[in-house]
Amino acid sequence: MEKASIQGLWFILILILGYYAFKWLARVLLPILMQKVVRNFEKKAREQQGYQKPADHVKEGETVVDKQPVQRKESNNSVGEYVDFEEVDD
Repeated sequence: MEKASIQGLWFILILILGYYAFKWLARVLLPILMQKVVRNFEKKAREQQGYQKPADHVKEGETVVDKQPVQRKESNNSVGEYVDFEEVDD
């Protein structure tokens, strides 16, 4: 009877130690694993978008604009006449 209770206590002790060891390892290893996963995800996203590194020929301090200018639509003056109105109180 006494041997069974000692084995039960050892089992509980090992279970508790295993839980804390797992908790500690997760706290140490999960951030490293998550960084690796995020970097891999970013790399794949850049490859899908056709990302290119900034041009190396740009000198330090030089301004580079990398976007298309917005094309303005010309207004169509033959649409009609503008009518100014006033609200009438009843």
